[in-house]
Amino acid sequence: MTSYRRLVVVLGATGLIGSQVAAMLANRDIRLRLVASHEPPPPAGGAETETVAADLTAPGQVESAAADADAVFHLVARHDGARAWRVAENDDAGERINVGILGDVLAATRRARPVVVFAGSTSQSGVAGRIDGTERDRPASLYDRQKLAAETALMRATSDGLVRGVSVRLPTVYGCRPDGAERGVVSAMIRRALAGEPLQMWGDGRMKRDLLHARDAARALVSALDHADALAGRHWVVGTGRPVPVATLFGLVAAAVGERTGRPPVPLESVPPPAHAASGDLLDVEIDASRFMAVTGWSPRVELGEGLSETVANALPPSRAPRCTSTR
Repeated sequence: MTSYRRLVVVLGATGLIGSQVAAMLANRDIRLRLVASHEPPPPAGGAETETVAADLTAPGQVESAAADADAVFHLVARHDGARAWRVAENDDAGERINVGILGDVLAATRRARPVVVFAGSTSQSGVAGRIDGTERDRPASLYDRQKLAAETALMRATSDGLVRGVSVRLPTVYGCRPDGAERGVVSAMIRRALAGEPLQMWGDGRMKRDLLHARDAARALVSALDHADALAGRHWVVGTGRPVPVATLFGLVAAAVGERTGRPPVPLESVPPPAHAASGDLLDVEIDASRFMAVTGWSPRVELGEGLSETVANALPPSRAPRCTSTR
């Protein structure tokens, strides 16, 4: 008689974080179902892997993907392509993707108290400065309100004994995607530098941001699965705890691109904040992940310089996925 191997489902398996989560889980003795809008490439590893292309907004698709799961990673989100940390105010799909799909996951689960790991955002708190997860949430943007609504539904289902839900709130995550669909401030600045364009920062660029590499973000999410019983029922903030000024970040990007291309680094330009900027966009953010670290033993491993150099390398044609999927 063969022993039962639990089924782990990854929703959003081709994304920046999802592809890394899939690569890590593929090395485990599990059944692995990878779900994305386009069929994900199966990662190398010993897991029994199934790849599924599905429109998770369509009726019945989430149930088909997640109904028999022992654990689900919910890594699906809808952003405004021009401002990757927000959803457009007139984007009707945002509510369906950012809130509705999580509701479908909760309705579909049939196994006894499956684990649901939800990728949240540290910006859900709506505050700046030092964030450790104890803040009262005051989300300022529509995207953050939607993420908080989904997270609240997950916590309610956990309290009702339906699932073991863990929300891991992530800061700015950077890195490369195997499908090449790069977005976010780091990727945008790399593209500008490769094109020889100056990197524009708002004001003097002194506001600090905590940047987490996609591998470290994926490791945090997988750690949440491994420690679900201890973590379930609340949100946990994750970050490096080493914020850098935006001007420093952009300078590192310019230097990394210059090193790869053999050209002088592009200059930095100060520009006024755009109309869509919120007041919090101009304030420092520092993440204190000590509570999550104490429970899981997780800590960030990828240094910013190393991560930026790797991300730049993958932005240069004809580079593709293999360098993106390291699980170091």
